[in-house]
Amino acid sequence: MIGSTVAHFRITGKLGEGGMGVVYRAEDLRLGRTVALKFLPPLVYAGLAQRERFLLEAKAASSLSHPAICTIFGIEEEEGKPFIVMECVEGETLRGKLLRGPAASPDVIDWCAQIAAGLASAHE
Repeated sequence: MIGSTVAHFRITGKLGEGGMGVVYRAEDLRLGRTVALKFLPPLVYAGLAQRERFLLEAKAASSLSHPAICTIFGIEEEEGKPFIVMECVEGETLRGKLLRGPAASPDVIDWCAQIAAGLASAHE
């Protein structure tokens, strides 16, 4: 998929993969900015009910605005497959930090405070 163009996005690299899909770094060819594209697995968008739920969840998430939460720019579709277009946040993942070994207490407290602030904002 790297090097291909999906809608008006040129995929330049893979950022991660998990149970909810694959996330790629891409260049928005219309706006000239770097974004992240999340492609969901077929099971998530296979049925009409799942597709509607996905769209509703993406709409709800797009209303959030907080430094600890990436911004959702939109939902696009290519060949009948929806994908989320979101802010590409640079930096090391929490998983990456934890895999390096034990962290200093002040760092852990800072990370937890940031996570808690994002969650609190989302639940408001």
